[in-house]
Amino acid sequence: MKPSEFFNEEQQKNITDAVKVAELNTSGEIRVHIETDCKDDVLDRAAYIFEKLAIHKTELRNGVLFYLSINDRKFAILGDAGINAVTPDNFWEEIKETVLSHFKKGEFDTGLSKGIKMAGEALKKHFPYQKQDVNELSDEISFNDK
Repeated sequence: MKPSEFFNEEQQKNITDAVKVAELNTSGEIRVHIETDCKDDVLDRAAYIFEKLAIHKTELRNGVLFYLSINDRKFAILGDAGINAVTPDNFWEEIKETVLSHFKKGEFDTGLSKGIKMAGEALKKHFPYQKQDVNELSDEISFNDK
């Protein structure tokens, strides 16, 4: 199955809508990337995708990647340097655990959506939404269908 077929249209819309809602709370930028396989360490692969999607090029370095490899069942959340500079080391753990608890029940879209909204709320403290905020990154899910 291609990653773009993993979620139906409604599920994809739910995830994209979660990104839009989360970004209403924060100037942070959130991306979701889904691919079939992750042959590397999940954090190494997520870091590669982070750079490939230019998440590190946001003005405040406050981009976030939700990375999912469906066949390998690997998942990571990666925040940029601006976030990591002002948050504790375990900042993403509660969000990751919430997402994974839904994944274990097969609720992948619900897990991602909840995690994304939690990220928006958490980032609001350090990167509140600004009136002049520009959506620097696409809200659409990125798929690697190779």
